[in-house]
Amino acid sequence: MQKTIAKFEVSYLQILDETGKIDSNLMPKLSNDDIKKLYELMVITRIADDKALKLQRQGRIGTYAESKGQEASQVGSAYALKKEDFVFPSFRELGMFVTRNFPLEQYYQYFGWDERGNKIPENQNIFPIAIPVGTQTIHAVGFALGIKLKKEKKTVITYFGDGATSEGDFHEAMNFAGVFQLPLVFLCQNNQYAISVPRSLQSHSETLAQKAIAYGFDGIQVDGNDIFAVYKATSEALEKARQGKGPTLIECLTYRMGNHTTADDASRYRTEKEVKEWQKKDPIDRLKKYMQAKKLWSESYEKEITKKAEELVNKAVEKAESLGIPPVEDMFKYMFKEMPPELKEQLEELKNE
Repeated sequence: MQKTIAKFEVSYLQILDETGKIDSNLMPKLSNDDIKKLYELMVITRIADDKALKLQRQGRIGTYAESKGQEASQVGSAYALKKEDFVFPSFRELGMFVTRNFPLEQYYQYFGWDERGNKIPENQNIFPIAIPVGTQTIHAVGFALGIKLKKEKKTVITYFGDGATSEGDFHEAMNFAGVFQLPLVFLCQNNQYAISVPRSLQSHSETLAQKAIAYGFDGIQVDGNDIFAVYKATSEALEKARQGKGPTLIECLTYRMGNHTTADDASRYRTEKEVKEWQKKDPIDRLKKYMQAKKLWSESYEKEITKKAEELVNKAVEKAESLGIPPVEDMFKYMFKEMPPELKEQLEELKNE
């Protein structure tokens, strides 16, 4: 006997197209003030990101991962979160930090080799940046299990790139989240490349969103440069999680405009033509076109918010650099709860140099 026991499908969501037009039937409930706020957050993110790149080139911070081109995926998803929700980020989530009102000076501190920048303020439900690819998904699952066991009305979101979907941690996290139906949203920023490896070599699956099917929960692919689609998909996934209906995997189709990090040269593995094609889909320009049509944007408005963003960023950099050289102990004391003898020995040796 042979029969079909199940069939699956993956939905794709786009609300705001490249010309600035929307599908009004799908548009989420956002006021004009909300829309302007989303635009301003993306502008701040772009300016802060550009500043970080310049700081790295000047030797004022260390290796840095740019966010340019991915602002809608980061801002749109973070805007859907409630204050009590928790975030487990990777190393390319500047827009999320900006949206959650994380002290920007600490962001620059962190990438400037200063461990004090990674000390999350008490009122911020953000876990420390995870540099190893995919490991934060496991941490997010553990925390989400704790929320479920305590029967709290909170949710968790974890960010990662398309490359992380090739890591074992990702699959273990997905399986665990599915089995225990955890209040968790997996948000994959599919920016088409994991360092120099294109999406086509990461997985033979037609979509990354469909990987959720194997673990027994919903996956959806969205236009990651459409801030309305990202906001809507994340809002719905978070609400579903909050109601005890399990996790969701959101695949945001976006593009990394810059290099993987400042230690990378993307021109060695992708063409200028490809980059220019994606530039036409820029998330900030797209929202700007919509706002122009709705008379929510003007030249004077653009100048005003740009000036404010630049002042905010410059003050953050000034504050970060005014705090001086961090204590040498910081390189050692956060690795373990209690410093082992070999690290104590290394610390003393360094102090005596």
